[in-house]
Amino acid sequence: MCNQKQRKPYMKRILSATIILISLIFISCAENDSMTENPFFEKSELPLEAPQFDAINDDHYLPALLEGIGIEKDEIGTIADNTEPPTFDNTIVAMEKTGALLNRVQSVFFNMTSAHTNQKIQEIQAEIAPKLAAHSDDIYLNRALFERVETLYNKKDELGLDPESLKLLDDTYRDFIRAGAKLSESGQKRVREINERLSSLTTEFQEKLLEMTRERSVLIDTEDELEGLSSDRIRAAKQAAEEQGHEGKYLLSITNTTRQPVLTSLKRRDVREKVWKASAYRGVGENGGVNTQPLLLEMVKLRSERAQLLGYENYATYALDPQTAENPGNVLDMLTGLIDPLNRNVKTETQSIRDMMRKDGIQDEVQAWDWQYYAEKVRSEKYDIDENEVRAYFELDRVLKDGVFYTMNRLFGITFEERTDLPVYHPDVRVFDVYNEDGSRLGLFYGDFFARDSKRGGAWMSSYVSQSHLLDKKPVIVNVLNIPKPAAGEPALISFDNATTLFHEMGHAVHGLFSDVKYPSQSGTSVPRDYVEFPSTFQEDWAIHPEVLANYAVHYETGETIPQDLLNKLIEAREFNQGFDTYEYLASTLVDMQWHLLNESELPENVSEFERETLSSFGLTHPAIPPRYKSPYFAHIFSGGYSANYYSYIWSEILAADAFAFMRENGGLNRENGEMLRTHILSKGGSQRPMDLYYNFRNGEPEVKNLLERRGLAGKKL
Repeated sequence: MCNQKQRKPYMKRILSATIILISLIFISCAENDSMTENPFFEKSELPLEAPQFDAINDDHYLPALLEGIGIEKDEIGTIADNTEPPTFDNTIVAMEKTGALLNRVQSVFFNMTSAHTNQKIQEIQAEIAPKLAAHSDDIYLNRALFERVETLYNKKDELGLDPESLKLLDDTYRDFIRAGAKLSESGQKRVREINERLSSLTTEFQEKLLEMTRERSVLIDTEDELEGLSSDRIRAAKQAAEEQGHEGKYLLSITNTTRQPVLTSLKRRDVREKVWKASAYRGVGENGGVNTQPLLLEMVKLRSERAQLLGYENYATYALDPQTAENPGNVLDMLTGLIDPLNRNVKTETQSIRDMMRKDGIQDEVQAWDWQYYAEKVRSEKYDIDENEVRAYFELDRVLKDGVFYTMNRLFGITFEERTDLPVYHPDVRVFDVYNEDGSRLGLFYGDFFARDSKRGGAWMSSYVSQSHLLDKKPVIVNVLNIPKPAAGEPALISFDNATTLFHEMGHAVHGLFSDVKYPSQSGTSVPRDYVEFPSTFQEDWAIHPEVLANYAVHYETGETIPQDLLNKLIEAREFNQGFDTYEYLASTLVDMQWHLLNESELPENVSEFERETLSSFGLTHPAIPPRYKSPYFAHIFSGGYSANYYSYIWSEILAADAFAFMRENGGLNRENGEMLRTHILSKGGSQRPMDLYYNFRNGEPEVKNLLERRGLAGKKL
């Protein structure tokens, strides 16, 4: 779950590998087309400039991208070559107005290359990625342009700027410095080479992730082997196999995390082991399969080299410089402070799982493919919850409309009205008008909820149009998830985890929808990486709010509201297995940090051995709890913009847990609290320092104890 929205094209394709990589996730292109026939060359005439998906085809992207690069290059050249003295308007504001065409085409493909790709899109992406990296360097390494920015920065106190404009100037200057604007010619030349190579490596890594999903799907011969799965899941697996030409068999797709959702239900231990190993050992070139290890090692090496060129000790220090955490030491202090209470929690959980295995007659030690299955059995016994029974109360449309949309209405007064007249990029995509309480249009919301072969794993939010008063634009937002699609004609019954993810991603969506800023570079989710997950994680807790649950948790057949006893157990079970959840996340986070604390001379030869040594050094050696993502398929840090920033989820969760506790203590689910959050946090985007915004909302500092309580690590219940 993450946010994939860009800022302004030139502001987003900066120096920082983190931000460059975010943009490259979604870049795509195509072959030549005439200007008159290419829908990107003119603003869309659809509401709020929504993408003209019915007019767009793969052949439109490359000419639009190349033309967009050329136009923005000329626009930047005009600003840089201006003979008049630099002013905020003729330099900084002028830069904010550049790149309209490039932004228009990229905003579509930031999502398409991950949500609905194909071989041609991947080929075009590989071709255009280094060109976009070079274009970014042409802007940030333009000495004449930097001189104008630096002149303004050096006399910023004399310019009489409002706080929003002053922050934009500060951020712009910082971005130029971090891009290498003050390096020598030779230094800038090497930075260009590194950026170009990293863009290609990132694209290739992303493509291989998709190949892995197909390569590692598990083909099952008989229905008996799927004992434990619900009938609708079995039918979906059969249909998936038939679509791949495997008549009479069953296909289990592999998601991008090490753990797999089906492992909670599959009764046969040998089948669970097969599924888990298909997931955990991908990307290592096993039996001649996809191998991403050379790519990630080269990326780590190049990131380190670039950071040192720019004057930083290592890439982690470089990446954290503009974040709220500020430096790796602060991150490691926070993470390592969780290890002792976490290990105590996991020890208790392990014993519960071992005991449950003994009841099944299994004397073996707990293995990774045992954990989820027996954790579910422990949960069912402790709380008397049957996952299939629970899923019957979570039908996708009810969760969306009577859960997520209901909560947004209670908090913010907004409403969602579905429309079917706007074109979409896939038949599964849905579109909604979003209205304020006074009836004024707030924006457009697209929802793409089901998994498919053309979509990468995970869940994210992106923007087709970012809000900006300067450019007179309202937001057009998309949420993308990977909920297993039911067989034709079957209801979309989803897990409670997927229901929670819907709330999470809507948190990102309203961060974009409520944006109320002047400059596009500060719009919506254009905030530090370790702050952007705060508004989304905050929204997750409404999924278990008794009033919200009672409104959307309705049996798909009988229409009966979820029984109060089951509802109570579901809420009580929230803390269950939190040791495992936190452990696997923390393991991945520490691996990410250690990769990016390396310098070039410390690069390991063996990726798996490096992971083992890293986890051992932190005392995270539980044999049945591997990292949530192992390095060969760690999309967040090698193709998703979270390099040295995967910690940001738990860092943001400190704010989210504190904000929810604060709101609960002050009236809970009501309009007053929602307006306070909208006014102080969600509408401000990146126009102010994040922690200043939080202090204004909370009227105080966040308390870490609320995070420990939220995760069940403090010995207390929420």
